[in-house]
Amino acid sequence: MISATQRQENGTISLTITIPSGDVKKAWDEMVENAVKDAELPGFRKGMAPKHLVEEKLDKTKIKEDVLKKLLPQYYIEAVKENNINPILNPKIHVEKLEDPTSDKIQDWKFTALTCETPKIELNNYKDKIKSLTAKAKIVVPGKESQEVKFEDIVKALMDSIKVDIPEILLESEVDRLLAQTLDEIKRLGLTLDQYLQSSGKTPESLREEYRTRARNDIILELALQKIAKDEKITVERKEIEEAIQKAKDPNERKNLENNRYLLANIIRQQKTLDFLKSL
Repeated sequence: MISATQRQENGTISLTITIPSGDVKKAWDEMVENAVKDAELPGFRKGMAPKHLVEEKLDKTKIKEDVLKKLLPQYYIEAVKENNINPILNPKIHVEKLEDPTSDKIQDWKFTALTCETPKIELNNYKDKIKSLTAKAKIVVPGKESQEVKFEDIVKALMDSIKVDIPEILLESEVDRLLAQTLDEIKRLGLTLDQYLQSSGKTPESLREEYRTRARNDIILELALQKIAKDEKITVERKEIEEAIQKAKDPNERKNLENNRYLLANIIRQQKTLDFLKSL
């Protein structure tokens, strides 16, 4: 396997990966052999038809897809290890034109995988900024109730302190997720996208830009909370996970939490980190 890595200015990592023609041919032949075993042609018992007759009727596009499904993940993982990359999202794959390995000149297959690593984040003086807010709330004035600092103000103080460059591919991936979520909600309401846009006075472009801003803020906040939790050694005990599961409203919710303990632990850790910020 041959791979090349390019780190773009926007944080995206581009991996160009070559699958040797010999490996392509081997996988292709295996797919064909499996097809022959399952083939049912007139005049022949199942799996007994001549190979050349079966091959004539095979969908080569389908075989290419099956070969890619088998080889692509394997070579992507190898390239990631070879280049010491720690991806944080599934890659976007672009496959170049693939020649059939049945031709006289067998060629290597090439594809490009786009991904990214966790961006470096600088928290700077976030504690000082938050403390300047919480300090006012801690001042006791006789005859007056102390006002609790708003969560939004704490988040704003944190966000104002942060310096981070979000990889474009990570940002676009989150925008796509938010849009897909919205489309599902629109469908459940029995509306079309055009009806929703018309009623909200938005265009596809303005909606995407709105979600782009939201996605950027969500990603930055999540990265910041992860960094703070790590720096402050904020952890989640098994007992806390069990207690959260037991507080579930119904058996279905309890089962869902049981099956997603890792996600639940992240949510609890995030909440504990937010509580830490409020206590500054």
